[in-house]
Amino acid sequence: MGQRLEVLFEDNHILAVNKPGGILSQGDITGDTSILDEAKEYIKKKYNKPGNAYCGLIQRLDRPASGVLLMAKSSKGLERMNQLMREKKIKKTYWALTEEHVDHDQGTLINWLLKNEDQKKVHVYQKEKKGAQRSELKYQLLGRIGKNYLLEIDLITGRYHQARAQLASAGMTIVGDVKYGYPKKNKSGKIALHCKRIDFLHPVKQEAVKIEARIPREPQWQEFLSFQKSV
Repeated sequence: MGQRLEVLFEDNHILAVNKPGGILSQGDITGDTSILDEAKEYIKKKYNKPGNAYCGLIQRLDRPASGVLLMAKSSKGLERMNQLMREKKIKKTYWALTEEHVDHDQGTLINWLLKNEDQKKVHVYQKEKKGAQRSELKYQLLGRIGKNYLLEIDLITGRYHQARAQLASAGMTIVGDVKYGYPKKNKSGKIALHCKRIDFLHPVKQEAVKIEARIPREPQWQEFLSFQKSV
């Protein structure tokens, strides 16, 4: 079992872990170990499986972000969870820390996002643009301590870098996210974006599932422990 793997939920079909910031969800050209690699090793050892253990990603988290990461332990589980994802029946709730905040304590952001493959980022447009995807999120201000604001984000659509790009475009750049305009990089390379909770109806058991991940241990997050206990 990998040292980084913090299991939040597990049954015959689904495995959910709390992904630390700075760790890949799945392997890429860097060759760095990913949470998916560690999950496969965890399953292999726990159940004494010969050969490679099956494990598939249901959703992804950006490398510098943290929080609930859903995986499937069976092809049946992956197929059914992907169907729920397509039907927008999996609710993902994020927390983000920003240094700036608009006047409204809550609101909805609707933009069109166009991915730039070379830059590995998206550009935000206020109106429809050829090739861009309509993107929608809702946000709510939970509180402020010091210079940071804590926002809760409900992703209505699930686009590449959506929360990062849309918040930055609205003047609420996530702490540490230099790719989208934050002035200073965190020493760890992490950004203050955390998938706090995922809710869905289990596709096999037909039971409501609610999975929550503790906030990261970094000092900028620990100031908000009181919110974690009360929300």
